[in-house]
Amino acid sequence: MSVYEGIMEGLGEALAHAEGKRSLRTTPVFEPVRDYKPVEIKQLRTGLGMTQVVFAGFLGVSPKTVEAWEAGRNQPEGPVRRIFALLQRDPQLPDMLKVN
Repeated sequence: MSVYEGIMEGLGEALAHAEGKRSLRTTPVFEPVRDYKPVEIKQLRTGLGMTQVVFAGFLGVSPKTVEAWEAGRNQPEGPVRRIFALLQRDPQLPDMLKVN
């Protein structure tokens, strides 16, 4: 299927939906990112066996940032919260990303 054909097919589906002739399929791709409490961040880090300095290096932030998260002075942004969720799901993730 060409790009043009794909666009036209999508437009046809959108028109059919607008006319009530078709319902849309929805599939959640990702769970929403959640907030993490300071104690949860510390538990995650210590559960991975990382110091604040090592954890900060893994995440690409400063050690002061990790310290502020764990003290409750700052909150991690969405991308870091997504990484936290991935780390909770698979604590072996840091080992897979190590450069040999």
